[in-house]
Amino acid sequence: MVKQSHLTDVGETFRENEILLTGGNGFLGKVVLALILDRYPHLKHLHLLLRGGRNLSAQERFGVEILQSPALASLVARLGEPFIRGKVTVWPGDVSLRGCGLEPAAQEQIASRVRLVIHCAGRVDFFPPVDESLRSNVDGVENIVALAKRAGAKLLHVSTCFVSGEADGLIEETEPILGFYPHRKGPDDLSFDAARELAYCREQIRLITGHANSGHKDAPPSRSREVAQKLVALGRQRAEHWGWVNTYTYSKSLGEQIIASQETLDWSIVRPAIVESALRFPFPGWIEGGRTAAPLVLMALGGLKHWPVRRDTALEVVPVDLIAAAILAVGALLLAGRHERVYQLATADTNPVKLGPLVHLLREEARKQKKNGAGALRVSGGRARFVSVEEAHARRLKFEKRIQRAQAIIDRMHNAVKNTRMPGRKSLAGWQSALRTMGLQAKFREQTLDQYLPFILHNRYIFESENIRTAYTMISAKDKVLLPWDPERIRWKEYWIHHQIRGIEKWVQPDAVKEWAFKI
Repeated sequence: MVKQSHLTDVGETFRENEILLTGGNGFLGKVVLALILDRYPHLKHLHLLLRGGRNLSAQERFGVEILQSPALASLVARLGEPFIRGKVTVWPGDVSLRGCGLEPAAQEQIASRVRLVIHCAGRVDFFPPVDESLRSNVDGVENIVALAKRAGAKLLHVSTCFVSGEADGLIEETEPILGFYPHRKGPDDLSFDAARELAYCREQIRLITGHANSGHKDAPPSRSREVAQKLVALGRQRAEHWGWVNTYTYSKSLGEQIIASQETLDWSIVRPAIVESALRFPFPGWIEGGRTAAPLVLMALGGLKHWPVRRDTALEVVPVDLIAAAILAVGALLLAGRHERVYQLATADTNPVKLGPLVHLLREEARKQKKNGAGALRVSGGRARFVSVEEAHARRLKFEKRIQRAQAIIDRMHNAVKNTRMPGRKSLAGWQSALRTMGLQAKFREQTLDQYLPFILHNRYIFESENIRTAYTMISAKDKVLLPWDPERIRWKEYWIHHQIRGIEKWVQPDAVKEWAFKI
């Protein structure tokens, strides 16, 4: 790999090279797009690959979902929509389709102009039907690799730190990608082959769905609920077999291995940890959708007292704007030929936030909000308690039995009132509905916590992030200011109270608090 002594000027690099961005309508993608236009308005040109929606074209989605997003509001106000549209070309396409769903003429134009592809698109659900996960995170990689190679462009692929799978301790950036699986016994263990695993998985998908091309590009999406459940189970089984914690990380690792097998492509893989609310850009607390930690925050604010977590484990959370800044810095170094293969973007190796103190902080904030009259949820007394999975499950079953007893009493009262035609039937019916909802919510909360156990109980993750620190010694002083990477300076208590909690309460879907904040 070529190393040079001079500092790379990110702005000048972007002024000289056109960039293609995928996933620009996602949470991270919006911030990447807004940040590059905000900090480098004189960039040569930005191409955006975007799917059309059910009722919207790609151009219409760009206008509605991106330009009208709060993440771009100040940018649009300052630069103007005509300027942004002049700098950004929207290409209707879909990375999961052959040729990225682009028309031949569009492919030719992109190939003749683009020199860097930033691939942010992908499916982040933990346990989707496995064919859908493969289409987004594996077929999408294959197709974007083909497009980048056709253009002679360099590829920056956004993956996840959690491709490491089951782990306990420091995960190094130097771990070989090809042939990796979390249960690997060493460099001589050749048990895992990505191509062989994909062939097996796709054959199983074909047997489940009955479609000859299921699990491959352009597979028909329609299926029964039973088929979908079998596909979910298949993804879970394949991930657990090799040591990945869910279908998402399994598919993302397969995508990485496709890239690492390329011999005629310059590439870097950026692995963020848990991407959460903004520290500074586009404004403090910006967040969109139910990000990874959002359900945990909302359950804490709803009064959850008993937590099956590993208190001394760090929760690997990184603000979205730090991730976006690092992506742009790495992209410039990749264009300059000064890149590393893997960049893990995490915080625990320099500034860890431990789960024990974090849970206490969240619970204390819930108690303060209740004391100040915010919301109508009950928060029981006392500090948070840390329990085993078995104890948490036993408490849920006990709570369920209490609800069942209460339901039986209400049912008898309802029948008595109905038979005697006494008033009160509506109130009793309301109580019956409320009890059913509480039982379902308790079960749903437990199922949700189960999905997070790999991150809060079963594993201890500390992701080495040395390469990104080295990268920042290679860019100019002004670019370090424009694209800050400084997780060691984050004041976690302030961040969680004023950025994460406030951001989730304001920007996560309005009904999410009602959905997640369950009574204990």
